Amino acid sequence: MGKVLLSLHVVAAIVLIGPVTVAVSLFPRYAGLALGVGGDGPRPVGAQGVPVLLHRISRVYAVAGLSVPVLGIALAVQMGVLTDPWLVISLVLTVAAALVLALVVLPEQQRAMDLIADPDAAPTDRATWARRAGKLSAASGIFGLLWVVVVVLMIARPGSTTGV
Repeated sequence: MGKVLLSLHVVAAIVLIGPVTVAVSLFPRYAGLALGVGGDGPRPVGAQGVPVLLHRISRVYAVAGLSVPVLGIALAVQMGVLTDPWLVISLVLTVAAALVLALVVLPEQQRAMDLIADPDAAPTDRATWARRAGKLSAASGIFGLLWVVVVVLMIARPGSTTGV
């Protein structure tokens, strides 16, 4: 059963967390292009399609990605390591990544999507979002960095007595 849980956990992490991490990191650039701010030249025709897709990936995969810690906790229980420090730290960082995504990244993406959907949005609204894009980019970087640290902890398992 442990090998099945481990396989499901790793596959879910790759298939679900990888795409949401890429989508949130690319969104600010493509939203800026769609809004005609922070990019080179005027707003390209049809440019809104990319941020729409990236936002959809961010939302859908964020929900589906909840399976990764659920499977991880089930695996930790099965292995008897649920209270090991490396795992507790990983869980805390996972919660932090989820909070960054839910409280900063997705709401900022939605603000941009609202502007993209409104062709009559004032240039000042677009410029305001351009300033907020820096916050979104930083939050996206933090989200990705948190997952990198979790992956390192999952591989290195400092202090673990379960093997490697």
